[in-house]
Amino acid sequence: MKKLPNNLKAKLEARIMNNALRQLPKPNGLVDFASNDYLGFSKSESIFNAVHQYLLANNFTQNGATGSRLISGNHSVYQEAENYIAQFHQSESALIFNSGYDANVGFFSSVLQKGDLILYDELCHASIRDGIQLSNAKSYKFKHNDFEDLERLILRFKKNEITPDEVQQQSITHPDSYRDSQLTTIYIVTESVFSMDGDCPNIEELIAVSEKYNCYLVFDEAHALGVFGINGSGLVQQFALQEKVFARIMTFGKGLGCHGAAVLGSQELKNYLVNFARSFIYTTGLSPHAVATILVAYQQLETEQNNIHLLRENIIHFNQQKNVLGLKQIFVRSKSAIQSAIIPGNEKVKWIAKQIQEKGFDVKPILSPTVPEGQERLRFCLHAFNSKEEITEVLQLLSNFVF
Repeated sequence: MKKLPNNLKAKLEARIMNNALRQLPKPNGLVDFASNDYLGFSKSESIFNAVHQYLLANNFTQNGATGSRLISGNHSVYQEAENYIAQFHQSESALIFNSGYDANVGFFSSVLQKGDLILYDELCHASIRDGIQLSNAKSYKFKHNDFEDLERLILRFKKNEITPDEVQQQSITHPDSYRDSQLTTIYIVTESVFSMDGDCPNIEELIAVSEKYNCYLVFDEAHALGVFGINGSGLVQQFALQEKVFARIMTFGKGLGCHGAAVLGSQELKNYLVNFARSFIYTTGLSPHAVATILVAYQQLETEQNNIHLLRENIIHFNQQKNVLGLKQIFVRSKSAIQSAIIPGNEKVKWIAKQIQEKGFDVKPILSPTVPEGQERLRFCLHAFNSKEEITEVLQLLSNFVF
């Protein structure tokens, strides 16, 4: 087997030297405070059995989609699922992608045009950044959840006060995408729940800014689905503001416990993505089983509320207990299922995670460069199936090792 080129080997060795080498974990029997399976749907026997019955009742016995959706893979489960999802989210349309990464890359790389501007929260997910990088639009980040900074940037761009050099320094797109002519469209993108901090933006304030300057607002709701809103419909719908948003990206690998994602928006947007989103066009579709699992999981959200209530109770209990134990100061403020304790230094946070894991709890360290240096953390993911006793015990362990 031919060995790795020296320049790639050097990059791996640098990761080892920085104590930041990523490795695939082995399955374990620890108490789950690490997965994104917030409602426990991935383990749901009722969803598993309902999917099986749905496929049998509709005479679906094929294992794969057989091709891209534009060729042979657009089986009828897609239409039923997309119609259901659109109705559930009070959206004109829904378009299913194979993953959240595919949805973000496909959306941002195709929708953003040369001459457009996208302003994105500095903590936006890598999939959003990758999609922006593949576009020809100018991009600029605003300070996390700071809409005064966002408004300042909008005004500077409208007055042509941002120079090409500044775009080159701050943008994740190529500097040759800059041009002096009037911008055609300004897009604002953020997440309704941030994946590493677990905090949320002030959606009403953000919408007010976007309407003031006629911007197109995009929300990634990956970590809000199943957690916020009526029937777990997300944070935008919790405030009944879906009509004021250009697009929402819903990812199914978290709260729904399955796989895939959907872009919600107008029928025109769906038509556009079908024609221009390369991560949609040039890939084999999901199998009937995968799409049926998405459909049944959505139906479960509407008919089974107990798991959502249990999750929300556990979030409240976690926040109460970290206050009781004097841990509030090290946690990022969050009312979501993601709770992050900032413990600077890769070596220190890995050591504490190891001690907690040895006591039976699966809590993962998040290291730099995944997060900025000095912002390393223990990331606790809460679930409907965690008991209050488990939550109390894991926080007591954290208190013992931190103080």
